[in-house]
Amino acid sequence: MKHVNWDAPGDASVRDHYAKDPNDYADPHAGSVLSARHRGQVVRVTVDAYKDGTSYGKVAAIIDPETGKRLDSHGDLKVGDSVTLDDGQRAFEPDIKQPDEDDDWKN
Repeated sequence: MKHVNWDAPGDASVRDHYAKDPNDYADPHAGSVLSARHRGQVVRVTVDAYKDGTSYGKVAAIIDPETGKRLDSHGDLKVGDSVTLDDGQRAFEPDIKQPDEDDDWKN
């Protein structure tokens, strides 16, 4: 299991959001896909297990939020790595540009 120093989620914090409205919150379970930030990139983690506020799973995707490009690795983190993700580090994903979007499309 790889130790990851996740970026602070800031105003995209899942925990802070659901503290205001706990009725919509459910604990992650096996198969859930969670998001966090690592060195400025969006990281999706597929949950294998959840216990005491920590998800255990594998990195499913690393996405550059500026371009939408999926990366195989970023720094020391790779797709497929086994990681832990504390509830306090989970973050909602920003609007991610899709690599095939054309900014100049017309009707």
